[in-house]
Amino acid sequence: MDGTVLVADDDRTIRTVLTQALTRAGCKVHATSSLTTLMRWVGEGKGDVVISDVMMPDGNGLEMLPKINEERPNLPVIVISAQNTIMTAIQAAEAKAYDYLPKPFDLPDLMKRTARALESRSRTAPRAIEEPDRPDELPLVGRTPAMQALYRLVARVMNTDLPVLISGESGSGKSLIARAIHDFSDRRTLPFVTVTSNDLETLEGPAQALARAKGGSLLFDEVGDLSPEAQARVVRMLDSLSESAPRIMATSQTDLTNRMEAGEFRQDLFYRLGGVTIQVPALRERVDDIPLLAAHFLSKAELDGAPSRSLSDDAEKMVRAYSWPGNVRQLENAMKRLVVTSREPQITKTEVESVLGNQPSMEPMVSGAPQEKLSAAVARHLRRYFDLHGGVLPPPGLYQRILAEIEVPLIEIALDATGGNQAKCADLLGINRNTLRKKITDLDIQVTRRRKLM
Repeated sequence: MDGTVLVADDDRTIRTVLTQALTRAGCKVHATSSLTTLMRWVGEGKGDVVISDVMMPDGNGLEMLPKINEERPNLPVIVISAQNTIMTAIQAAEAKAYDYLPKPFDLPDLMKRTARALESRSRTAPRAIEEPDRPDELPLVGRTPAMQALYRLVARVMNTDLPVLISGESGSGKSLIARAIHDFSDRRTLPFVTVTSNDLETLEGPAQALARAKGGSLLFDEVGDLSPEAQARVVRMLDSLSESAPRIMATSQTDLTNRMEAGEFRQDLFYRLGGVTIQVPALRERVDDIPLLAAHFLSKAELDGAPSRSLSDDAEKMVRAYSWPGNVRQLENAMKRLVVTSREPQITKTEVESVLGNQPSMEPMVSGAPQEKLSAAVARHLRRYFDLHGGVLPPPGLYQRILAEIEVPLIEIALDATGGNQAKCADLLGINRNTLRKKITDLDIQVTRRRKLM
């Protein structure tokens, strides 16, 4: 790398590490713990790239960005911050930062971003906008790489006109992502309209939704649930959009690619909605964010008038170990219950157990009684499944999911019992061989032919 980098951070260790790494890469480095000094260097014309922390002893690094842009419009600024919320990423983008990285950051990643900044010093950042009135209500909290990448993608797409498809499990925050894209965009003063499959079952449904949006944002909630007729109406509506049309977004907790390949979702609708695809990770895929979210919900409850509560070390370990099938929504409801039911300021492991109950990922399921009927075992499992959602209904589409849960092991075990012979397996199951082949393909079941000694 070739150029001069200005580093501003109140942490001496970070300043030292960055200075050494950038110097070894061929850069000249000026490092300071003061925003005042940084701004003096910028005013003197020093530096080709700035790397700045947000919270500094003498000010806020984000608040300095407009002034830096005014004095040096083509000077890239990379923001690093320990404030790991979507607000920081969005504020950095809207304050015309070149890039944003959370702390603790990956040094090789930061070096690559610095190299790109040195190579593209004329990049123009998005126009700044005013902050909406309710930023702190967005529980989009996380320091994991998956969430930080999601934040940066939201910041990049919010002021484009591209349609956005947001995928993820129920309770993972898909609607919150859509709302954030609207609230921090140029359309924030216009309506944000959510339509469900029920709203689109009439011929006038799409037109009515379009009229309500008035050039704002139109969100199709759980678009995978739309009937074939509703899908056709939405396609016709999208094809007739004018220049003053609303921003189109959609959410889906089902894999639309699989639905499309199975002939259950229109290909033309899929491609019209998928201008940008945002995948929201499940909570179990970002375990390190669980304590942050739990603390967020406990603090939110306290602000709403509830007593102050925190998790003990053992309670936090149990919360981290739980698989959270209902994702962030279930975690929020669990924290609300714990605030009410806990007796002391510090929530205990026992109190968490009483709210969460037994969970397969923490301890094995207790086997049923000898010679228990299959229907009784299924009923027991389903009751437990509902209980694990903490008073919240499971995601829609339960019937097909439960059938799939039973169908896959049934076919796998039958194939194993017949040595992978599909003709024998189909006969054993009492279904047509072609039907079995289709199910093997659709359910991605591995078949191994071998001689079965029975």
